[in-house]
Amino acid sequence: MPEPRGASQAAFLTLPRAAEYLGISPNTLYVWRHRRQGPPSFRMGRRVMYRITALDEWICDQERADSRSNRAIDPLNRKPQRRSKAVKRRGGLRVRSPPRRSSPQGDWIVPQIALAPTS
Repeated sequence: MPEPRGASQAAFLTLPRAAEYLGISPNTLYVWRHRRQGPPSFRMGRRVMYRITALDEWICDQERADSRSNRAIDPLNRKPQRRSKAVKRRGGLRVRSPPRRSSPQGDWIVPQIALAPTS
């Protein structure tokens, strides 16, 4: 037996109504849909529809992914990490770059390379 028309309208929202439900502009929802971001949607005929339960789940996922509302992933709760020294790779080997030297005047000294005379 088919559901009454009012029940199906309560379960799904069109794109403009879904945008209103989320508190964002319809254009933002269009862009998210085009980029395959945002809440899950589907086409019902020619209209883009959003299931209200899917919108609520998407909102909960956004809250869990945000470090401000989820203390477990808040970077301020973590112990600071030490940075490792920069390492250059040459020919597959890890080689530390030599320290730079400066002159007393503060100008950088560029190491001179002696070139072999060409004949």
